[in-house]
Amino acid sequence: MSTQLITTGRAPRTGASARSGESLARKAILRGPVYLLLVGAGVLALMPFLWMVIASTHKTSDLFVTPLPLLPGGEFWQNLGRLQESIGFGQVMLNSVLVAVIYTLFSTIVSVMCGYGLATYRFRGRGVLLGVILVTMMIPMQVLLVPLFQMMASVGWIDSYQALIVPFLANAFGIFLMRQGFLDFPTTLIEAARIDGASELRTFYRIVLPVARPQIAALIIYTFISQWNSFIWPLLMLNTEDRYTIPVALNTMIGLSRVDYSGLMLGSLLATLPLLVLFLVFQKQFVAGLLGGAVKG
Repeated sequence: MSTQLITTGRAPRTGASARSGESLARKAILRGPVYLLLVGAGVLALMPFLWMVIASTHKTSDLFVTPLPLLPGGEFWQNLGRLQESIGFGQVMLNSVLVAVIYTLFSTIVSVMCGYGLATYRFRGRGVLLGVILVTMMIPMQVLLVPLFQMMASVGWIDSYQALIVPFLANAFGIFLMRQGFLDFPTTLIEAARIDGASELRTFYRIVLPVARPQIAALIIYTFISQWNSFIWPLLMLNTEDRYTIPVALNTMIGLSRVDYSGLMLGSLLATLPLLVLFLVFQKQFVAGLLGGAVKG
């Protein structure tokens, strides 16, 4: 009798395990083409970056031979020296870091505070104000170039870093992202803090901001990358070579009759590495912040 109980007790578990294994195998077979497609897409996405690495270690003349070089060469340090001599790469790197960090800091503060106000405060015209902010995201940058240039010229900010930072501190995307993130925050905690006598700033910095860290991290990464890659506006504003940012400085390497492709590839590679490291370090917060802001309508 005990043998039968043991046998009948094990049989369902064995059958369930078999069915579970078959289900997993079936899912793996069905997902196989998807995984292969993703791997192929990843390889295609990495190919331009790999070519940039290879080209930065060769002479420009080596990039036009047949077949193309598929392995790194030995001209890295020569290209680096020529890059430093032609555009002062170290200085323009510092310029870009300075502008991007200052802009990211103040733009994030403005976006966080505006988003918090739009999400938690009830006032007349709040929906209209949010609509106006969203409409500004649809205006192409090319439309704003002439009036912005005239404004910067009228205040004497041509060829200055203020012109790169101040006009775009109120970032519509950043405000909308933070507003969506703060919509998830329980207002009962804010009301409890007010009843306990906490000021608005204390409530904001001690209670609200710690919860919004994923959205803030995503906003910091997005803002830094957008400012780091900005080209058209710095090209119009900056006239002194010592104040150039990286995109503007690299653009000067493209001549009418000759282009130093090796130096250009090396400069682009070195300018991309900080962004790549930044994204890899904060990837989890970046994705969590974007998803957190997307679930609310």
